[in-house]
Amino acid sequence: MSLMSQIRPPSRKMTLALALTVGPLIVVAAILPGLFSGLSTGLALPAFRPHAPDLEFLAATSPVILVHLAFGLLALLIGAILMTGRKGARMHRILGWGWVVAVGIVASTSLFIKTLNPGHFSLIHLLSGYVIIALPLAVAAARRHDVERHRRYMTGLFIGGFAVNLIFVLLPGRFFWNLFLG
Repeated sequence: MSLMSQIRPPSRKMTLALALTVGPLIVVAAILPGLFSGLSTGLALPAFRPHAPDLEFLAATSPVILVHLAFGLLALLIGAILMTGRKGARMHRILGWGWVVAVGIVASTSLFIKTLNPGHFSLIHLLSGYVIIALPLAVAAARRHDVERHRRYMTGLFIGGFAVNLIFVLLPGRFFWNLFLG
């Protein structure tokens, strides 16, 4: 059975959830520069200039951040497939383990990224701590066949983790801002 035959269209509930998480992020990213342009507080925000990825900036990036980025994108892709595909099937379990490994690597590498508060942890690391605790609990729930608890944990990790994190990475001066918008 091919992967495409196991993927079903997203439900209305899932489409609504994605729209409610990603939609506001796009709106905030689009209007954020305009909100601060009229302030005369002396706050100097980076310029908003959308562009293709800055490959020189990417090449100069720390290997830890590159691993974090690669596995984060992989987890986003696998997670989207899992959220829209048939649950409980063999392919779901195989991709699910891949997602767990990818998210575990993302959470672990984030502990070594301290650019917001140089040399120290910042508030975003609370999300990493939550993921490091919740991920094994979600796997344990699946192994106990506690489908509802597994679904709640994994949906929360996927939508909550990525939506909250997208807010942080799209802030002016952060990595994605500099890579695509700065």
